[in-house]
Amino acid sequence: MSGGRNWRLVRADTDAVPSSARRFMARARQRRMRAALPWAVAAGVLLVAGAVAWLVYGTSVLGVREVRVVGVQLLTPLQVEDAAAVPAEEPLARVDLDAVRSRVRGLPAVERVVARRSWPSTLVVEVVERTPVAAVPQNGEFAVIDRSGVAYRAVKEQPQGLPLVRVASPGESDVNTKSALTVLAALSDELREQVLAVAVPAPAQIRLELRKDRTVVWGDDTQSDTKSQVATALLKQAGREIDVSAPTVVTIR
Repeated sequence: MSGGRNWRLVRADTDAVPSSARRFMARARQRRMRAALPWAVAAGVLLVAGAVAWLVYGTSVLGVREVRVVGVQLLTPLQVEDAAAVPAEEPLARVDLDAVRSRVRGLPAVERVVARRSWPSTLVVEVVERTPVAAVPQNGEFAVIDRSGVAYRAVKEQPQGLPLVRVASPGESDVNTKSALTVLAALSDELREQVLAVAVPAPAQIRLELRKDRTVVWGDDTQSDTKSQVATALLKQAGREIDVSAPTVVTIR
């Protein structure tokens, strides 16, 4: 016979473990669980955040399905949508709003533009178009200009209700255009109704062409408010030419 011993693993009954040892082991398990809980929560949060980020930025679930254009009158919504150039179903969160605004502002008739997201799937483009204040005769057409002197539209016929501005090269940096707009902004309502055109061959040679073949010699654009008041007061006087270039010494011919 062999002298070796035979060993057998026997599960001890719970009662065989002292209660103090059981309490110690229970507290140890609780400490381990409490220590692991923040990590488990953080892992869960990261997992959820990653899934949401992937859903928002990486899929077309929240992609652009509509470009809503607001505020257009001269332009059409399709023109603005084409200028915005946002691919269909591009994730709305990834749309570069600054780039959209820049592209839409490239349309000549647009003065200001706001682009914003409207969840879950709409890009809203709000447009403020330029306001026409005058028309400049050019090569058989009329260039419509706004208050800044920007020529943003060409039409075949003079727009109804707009005075003419006679300058060689209309534009926001053209001194003659600026002078004409300064004068137009200073006109009284009564005088404005009589004005057909503002002619500016040079900054100091401004003339107003009125109805009934009358003229107001304006000179330069300084003291325009005073000149407007004086010219308005003299409209009922006889004479075809009113000279207010020196508003304190007025002549009527």
